[in-house]
Amino acid sequence: MTDLYQYEAALRSEGYRMICGIDEAGRGPLAGPVCAAACILPEGLVLEGLNDSKQLSEKRREALYEQITEKALAWAVCLADEKTIDEINILQATFRAMRGAVEGLKLRPDLCLVDGNRDPGLGLPTRTVVKGDATCASVAAASILAKVTRDRLMKEYDVQYPGYGFAIHKGYGTKAHYAAVAALGLCPIHRRSFFKKHGPA
Repeated sequence: MTDLYQYEAALRSEGYRMICGIDEAGRGPLAGPVCAAACILPEGLVLEGLNDSKQLSEKRREALYEQITEKALAWAVCLADEKTIDEINILQATFRAMRGAVEGLKLRPDLCLVDGNRDPGLGLPTRTVVKGDATCASVAAASILAKVTRDRLMKEYDVQYPGYGFAIHKGYGTKAHYAAVAALGLCPIHRRSFFKKHGPA
């Protein structure tokens, strides 16, 4: 058993069975939604190469996404769009997406493990786990579901709003992205509040 699975094995010894990992992707970008995922993995399942989504290649994430969605006991993703982010701020939008993901599960968790150190108010027993996506298998799985879902969407936006490079930088504030905004202006999926906060470049 790798270290990634030991955290939840210890929780199962405490009597927990439906352990749900929760993570998000897209808190930092200047454009597009924030995406949260919730995932309950079956006891004993070992996914080869499972890790924090940021540590994996796109090809590996895509392969693991297919395995997770096939083998998970339950999983769900939820988006909070740029308008929601501008309206209630990125942290609260992230929490809303996390709650939506948990509500979308076909099974009710008896414990939720949330990546980070802030409780999103799920209304269920919850533990926050700093660097949970590198510590807990179900959180790592959720990080992959969230990342792949969001990346796929940003590729669709790249076709819808050409010239910004969304397929490449996924909305993050790269030099190329700022240059595109300077040349083209903001498009409908840009987070206006981020530009007010950070300035144009």
